[in-house]
Amino acid sequence: MYGLVNRAIEQLVVSLKGDAAWQRICRAAGWDDESFIALQSYDDQVTYRLVGAVSQELGIPPDQVLRAFGEYWILYTADQGYGELMNVCGSNLREFLHGMNHMHARIETSMPQMRTPHFEIEDTGEHTLRLTYHSEREGLAPMVEGLIIGLGKRFGQVVQISLASPRGPGRSHDVFEVSWTEA
Repeated sequence: MYGLVNRAIEQLVVSLKGDAAWQRICRAAGWDDESFIALQSYDDQVTYRLVGAVSQELGIPPDQVLRAFGEYWILYTADQGYGELMNVCGSNLREFLHGMNHMHARIETSMPQMRTPHFEIEDTGEHTLRLTYHSEREGLAPMVEGLIIGLGKRFGQVVQISLASPRGPGRSHDVFEVSWTEA
């Protein structure tokens, strides 16, 4: 994953528990540097080890760490100069979700080593949809939940999301049911 992801994890931890906690997490994850270059690609295992170390430090399960990180990611990336790119995707949750693949394609032109997920969106009602999440990376469904909740907050919408069909043997994707109301 790109350093931008790991830097966002750092910022989330520092905002919650301070620099000393981040230093302990880096040591526990076997990361000596304690810093990441935003546009440099890092092995995915670095990120997974960081999530595990954050889980240990905060005393919460890794899926809760990923969910919190997903929600934080939306605000963090907007502040890191990607807000305009996010604005192009839409002005509400439905529009944004329908535009995510296009946004990822645009990002890949400037970050060629990025391996972005792919989303299929099926509108199922006025305020409901089914989201199918395809990724070569396993175990990130809780992060997707957090991302969708964060997007709802960005657009002033209260989101409910549930994992309807998890990735498993013979399945390379997760399926979520998403609904929302205006805040």
